[in-house]
Amino acid sequence: MTEDTTFHHGDPAPSKPLIEMKNIQKHFGSVIALAGVSVNVYPGECHCLLGDNGAGKSTFIKTMSGVHRPTSGEILFEGTPMSFDDPRDAIAAGIATVHQHLAMIPLMSVSRNFFMGNEPVKKIAGIPFFDHDYANKVTMDEMRKMGINLRGPDQAVGTLSGGERQTVAIARAVHFGAKVLILDEPTSALGVRQTANVLATIDKVRKQGIGVVFITHNVRHAMAVGDRFTVLNRGQTLGTAKRGEITQEELQDLMAGGQELATLEGSLDGTV
Repeated sequence: MTEDTTFHHGDPAPSKPLIEMKNIQKHFGSVIALAGVSVNVYPGECHCLLGDNGAGKSTFIKTMSGVHRPTSGEILFEGTPMSFDDPRDAIAAGIATVHQHLAMIPLMSVSRNFFMGNEPVKKIAGIPFFDHDYANKVTMDEMRKMGINLRGPDQAVGTLSGGERQTVAIARAVHFGAKVLILDEPTSALGVRQTANVLATIDKVRKQGIGVVFITHNVRHAMAVGDRFTVLNRGQTLGTAKRGEITQEELQDLMAGGQELATLEGSLDGTV
């Protein structure tokens, strides 16, 4: 695997990445969490970031999304050097993160969750009220685009499946202007059908020209939608490959430790 800055998805390559993370290092005291990681994301691609627990995936996406400031390295967004003081700066630039554990209120309606923090307001007799009609229409339209047919906008989020809740969060991020969408292990706790729904949503988002960063430890899920694949190990990049340049088995081998796994498998008579 080698770092490849050319996006190939059947169309001409975009002129420049949406976001470039160049030689990112992050230290927590004497602990080196990231030791020079470089990743870029183009419009309309799904860039999968893979690695086992402790590989540095969480630290990397927190740095990309403004939670952490890098110790060294450079972040460019649409070619412009950026420095994020907090996640609000990243969101304002167009970088949105959908976390594995969604910040939603189960007993609240889908439309209220969809607009949480961005409530539309209309005034009646000079008094501001939540604009239910507008929120309901937008929510239903956006969810329909993602292939989710709600019973109605007042349906409680808690009655949706895990995959449907992930889709609500993704649709919300896209509606409010995300250009880069970071998905943190969106399929890790889902069944087969729900996982398929989320992967289909990722494909829809990508086709809208949004750059998707798909964090996962599941190689099969990554291969289903990924255009490029970067593997992290102990805070370092093992390499980046485009679809067609690496097999699922090779990717799994890199994630699992390569030669270390082969040695262990031999010592255990091939039972790993």
